[in-house]
Order: sequence, then structure tokens, then C-alpha cells
Amino acid sequence: MASNDQNMRLAFKYFNKGMLLLWRLGLGPWINMWPAQTGQIMVLAHRGRKTGQLRHSPVNYCLVNGGLYCTAGFGAGSDWYRNLMATPDVEVWLPDGWWSGRAEDVTDQPDSLPILRQVLVASGFAARWAGIDALGMSDAEIRQHTEGYRLVHIRRTLPRTGPGGPGDLSWVWMVSTLVLGLLQLTHRRRGRRS
Repeated sequence: MASNDQNMRLAFKYFNKGMLLLWRLGLGPWINMWPAQTGQIMVLAHRGRKTGQLRHSPVNYCLVNGGLYCTAGFGAGSDWYRNLMATPDVEVWLPDGWWSGRAEDVTDQPDSLPILRQVLVASGFAARWAGIDALGMSDAEIRQHTEGYRLVHIRRTLPRTGPGGPGDLSWVWMVSTLVLGLLQLTHRRRGRRS
């Protein structure tokens, strides 16, 4: 079982790097167009508890009655979760914008199980990959399979704008289009001369 957990962590490590790049390229809203398959994915920007450096973690999320929730599927040992608990001021990149917020662990709240279920449903393939059928399992089965998970509520405080947020690498599309256009023109001119 430990080997399976390590394999999943490694897979998510590489998957998350790809997700972060897609968000930085401005494709975050596109990633979230097929939530049943890919899940609803946001990016959490948080400070490292030891280094103080800015970190970015793509995570599945769900909006419940206007509240923003995510879960640490690898439990309280997840680096991003420990960072949030040490410094709860975060930023979130969502398909509809970039926000400052404050994180709080609500795992032990009385209404946490139905919210956790909704986050698991919104996680698309990730919950299924972990062996969780969020729609088909009973509450007792969800509790058993998610023992150790942490449910986090992020209260959005202020909208954000400026450099360093989602789409900060979207200039790549313009440069790529320009280079490809110039290559196409060069190719056409060479073809006419032949």
C-alpha cells in the first residue's frame, strides 16, 4: 500500500507541474471545461512554511453555497496543506479570476462530510484514481476511504490583478504565432523562387 501511495504522489507531482504550466499559459479556464473528466482544478499560491518562498499547487476544488473548498487527499502531511496551516493567507487562481483568500481547516465541522463528497465529485478522475466513487459510496464508505483527508475552506477576500498570476506566460502564444507566421512567409517566398 505504501508503494501505491508513493506512486500516486509521484504521478501527481508531474501532473501538477503540467497543470501549473497550463494555467500560466492562460489555459486554466479551458482545463475546467470538462469537470467530469479532468475535475475542477484551481491553483493555490501559498508561502513555504520553512523558506517563505511562494509555492503553487494545483488542487481540485468545489464551490458549495458560495464557499470555496478543497481537500488534501494525502492528508495532513501534504506540503501545501502544512504551508496553509502555517500561513493561511493564500491566493487562488480560478477559471473566473484571481483572488486573495484565507484558508481554514474545516475537517471536524459537523457539515464537512457532504462538502467533502462534493469536492470528491468535482475532482473528476482524481477521486476515481484513488478508488473513491463519490456518487456511489455511502457516507460510512466515504469516511473510511477518506480517513486522514483534510477539508480546507478558503474564504476569498479580494480580487487580484497584475503580474505573477494566471496567464503570466500567455505572451508565449503571441510570440509563437509571430514566429510561425514569419516561417510561413519565408517558406512561401522560397517556393515562388523555385
